Amino acid sequence: MALSNKQKEKISIEVIKTLVTRFESFPEDASNNRNAPFHESFLKAFSDKLDGKVLDIPFFISLSSWFHGLSGTLGMTFFENVSHHLSNGEKREYTSKRLGNLLIKQSQRDHIAKIIADLSNTTSTPDLKKENALLFAKYNEADINAMDFSADVFIEDATSVIAIELKSVKPNSGEMKGEKQKILEGKAALYNHFPGKQINFYIGFPFDPTVNPADEPITSHNKPRFLSSIINMNKYFAADETLVANELWDLLSDQENTMEEILAIINTVSTTSFLEKFQFLSDGANRTKPAYIDQLTEWYLYSEIELIINNSTIIQKIENDKAFTKIYNKNPLDSKGNYDFERYYALKELI
Repeated sequence: MALSNKQKEKISIEVIKTLVTRFESFPEDASNNRNAPFHESFLKAFSDKLDGKVLDIPFFISLSSWFHGLSGTLGMTFFENVSHHLSNGEKREYTSKRLGNLLIKQSQRDHIAKIIADLSNTTSTPDLKKENALLFAKYNEADINAMDFSADVFIEDATSVIAIELKSVKPNSGEMKGEKQKILEGKAALYNHFPGKQINFYIGFPFDPTVNPADEPITSHNKPRFLSSIINMNKYFAADETLVANELWDLLSDQENTMEEILAIINTVSTTSFLEKFQFLSDGANRTKPAYIDQLTEWYLYSEIELIINNSTIIQKIENDKAFTKIYNKNPLDSKGNYDFERYYALKELI
């Protein structure tokens, strides 16, 4: 089963927004790169390795900074938003400033402290079943506040709660101990807050950088190899509480080959003619041109296609209504790549 048109559209819009932002900051030249003398000096040691590969060192530094920004955008915004679109989930924060702290039992906290200590001292290895048995038990004692915690993706249905912490494929050294403690505390608190529901709290990685595309599908993963590449990952996390590459995306969408579909959407939108096509679609004056609906189709913008197909009906219903005329004349995409869904829902009522 493929992703729905609505899911494809929402993912496509995320791609469009990401590209618009990165095009705005792309370094056309290095004229503004006047504050990196230390970088240039250090790079002289690698001049033999860069010879024939990098012709303009200042531009290379600017491009490296731009690429770092792209990585940050993907990690902090794109992956998280796409996860929500696929799963109908959300980011959830249980803190004193947000939803309020959840509650745990002192015995749960004591078990968490011992689990972390034993893992840190390597007197035990990660064991999800054993750890859950200690956390998911009935303790007849007073409640205490749980630590603040959040989940990048939070999904609740009639029988279960799934929380996922999305991480960079190259997390900082020493980060895994803190992540493990947070997840243990979060699981204990969620178990108490959602009685009778199955609780799963995963750590998720959007792709496996250890995959060699020449030998393996780019959407595949080798979990033992990948987890071993992260400092202290195997020390604190069991394989069955981690989600890697297609495993993560398929769980979010509840169907197979989701990562392939995401990449297909990105590859369709992300071309050298992106800016030209974006400017064409952003101008509502082009909506009567035959190429307009073709471009909407290529970029999976099905909501706007629906409006275009019913354009004559919408115009007829609007007549001389000033409010609807103003809504109709708004551009479907703003300068940041956001699609105007408020405009869509208003005009859809006229169909």
